[in-house]
Amino acid sequence: MNTVLLAEDDRAIRHALERALTLEGYRVTAVSDGIEALAAAHREHPDVIVLDVMMPGVDGLQVCRVLRAEGDRTPILMLTARVETADRIEGLDAGADDYVAKPFEVEEVFARLRALLRRAAPAPVEPGEPAVDGVVEVADLRLDPWARRVWRGGTELELTRTEFDLLELLGRNAGIVLDHATIYARIWGYDFGPGSKNLAVYIGYLRRKVDQDGTEPLIHTVRGVGYTLRED
Repeated sequence: MNTVLLAEDDRAIRHALERALTLEGYRVTAVSDGIEALAAAHREHPDVIVLDVMMPGVDGLQVCRVLRAEGDRTPILMLTARVETADRIEGLDAGADDYVAKPFEVEEVFARLRALLRRAAPAPVEPGEPAVDGVVEVADLRLDPWARRVWRGGTELELTRTEFDLLELLGRNAGIVLDHATIYARIWGYDFGPGSKNLAVYIGYLRRKVDQDGTEPLIHTVRGVGYTLRED
């Protein structure tokens, strides 16, 4: 049974989500503020964390920053009423893996949690199947999936879990244009439709880390189709 730490200061939302998650088969610890969230995270080591951004005192972004600074890589899903791109980027910058905008459908929360847990689980290995290092190299970019580390020109990059997974997907398909639906299915396990800006936000943030000033751009947009990682 997967465990969920839920931090939400709105009593009605917290109780509704706690009940829905419990009925879905999760073991849930529900708290109402950031201080309680940090204490519960340290005490219970949940499989996934759901954080409301706007909590009094220590908010969700601060909780996320503290956990990441401590080296905690537990998948984090943010609940936010903020829908502007700058607000999404702030959440990614804090170390969140995904977000859901309020008001939301509980089925969408379930889908995103399933996707986060799938990506966090170790890949199964068939009996007798040899281990493969799987290191990805494109130009001066080097990505080690086992250590979950990536370097550009000898400089190590700090990526969130979702950023790393997205870069790995593009790197393993270097030179191939991946459409939006394929990326959504592989990374989130759910296609959010043509109106979603979720992927564009992650690509933009990933570009700012991988394609820094003075380096050759490796992440390319193919308008109307999707994205590709290649050396021009």
